Amino acid sequence: MGKANFKFAGICALGLALANVLVAWGEGLPIRDPDGVAVPTYIRLPAILLVAWLLDVVPRAVGRIGPHLRNPWPTFRDVVRERWTREHVVFAVSGLGAWYVCYAAFRNLKSYVPFVRGKNNVYDAKLDKIDKFLWMGHDPAHVLHTWFGTNVAASFFSFIYIAWIVLIPVTLAIALVWTRHPAAGSWFVTAVAVDWVLGVSTYFVLPTLGPIYSSPQVFAPLRHTYVTGLENSLLRERTEVLAGPHATHAVQTIAAFPSLHVGMMVTVCLFVTWAGMPRWIRLTSWVFLVLTVLATIYLGWHFFVDTVAGGLLGAAAVWISAMATGNHVGRRPQLVDQGSYDKPAPGTKPSSSLIRRA
Repeated sequence: MGKANFKFAGICALGLALANVLVAWGEGLPIRDPDGVAVPTYIRLPAILLVAWLLDVVPRAVGRIGPHLRNPWPTFRDVVRERWTREHVVFAVSGLGAWYVCYAAFRNLKSYVPFVRGKNNVYDAKLDKIDKFLWMGHDPAHVLHTWFGTNVAASFFSFIYIAWIVLIPVTLAIALVWTRHPAAGSWFVTAVAVDWVLGVSTYFVLPTLGPIYSSPQVFAPLRHTYVTGLENSLLRERTEVLAGPHATHAVQTIAAFPSLHVGMMVTVCLFVTWAGMPRWIRLTSWVFLVLTVLATIYLGWHFFVDTVAGGLLGAAAVWISAMATGNHVGRRPQLVDQGSYDKPAPGTKPSSSLIRRA
């Protein structure tokens, strides 16, 4: 039976948290709840967990109760006992803890980059030159605007960008709450943690803003979308934080190199491929990766070279996490044990595979 292995994710969480404290102390900066301006974490996180738990339990209970509503409470209780064994509770809570510490420290460290490296010390001009060299003298974003237009395509790529924001929490919910295959879940959660470690480290090495902020005139013709408002909001928060980090509860989140949108999608794509998931999941993931690359360049979030670096980072993260969690044969990533600790319902046979291969 596969076992959860959050040791390396815990090391990542501890390392990022320690770096967070040391940088904050050294630079005299506050440590913030990264999403606490609208809804505090102590309210938001339990609410998310409750919704995920209900989605895991209620449909199964309703399916067993049937239209006549016979024995609803005993049936609901049986489903909870089957789905939420002690092993799974420990798995979900420990994985969530490692994930959130990594996430919160990552967001704070990202906010500290301008103070450590200098507010005006950015490499956008150099990356812009590299982009134009690779694209034979053309601006990649302008080329995409010419190909796809600046109206309907702007709305479509805005949708893709927002869909990515929703996708990552959903994949984490699947890996921690809905899965009953701890080896796979811990591999994926660890990969996301490694993405954050590698990503924030690179932000400090090569600080950038992104084309939408360094060359806004290129993106002025685009139709106004939700992403336009988001870009303006992030710039406003950056201005507030740089003006007085102790006077605002916001964190600054602008950093282009590398693209973690692309990096995490590469992590997802390689994970579902190496974990042997059905063909439709693999194909959908790779298609969404291509659309994510196009969206981030088209909308101005990233330079082309950012997406290349993000892809390499995402591949490194899923490989490192495979080695760290024991999901490998030699140096080749592979889900080596597809066991499950799912408790079978009465009269059914236990599951022995991660997911039926297509």
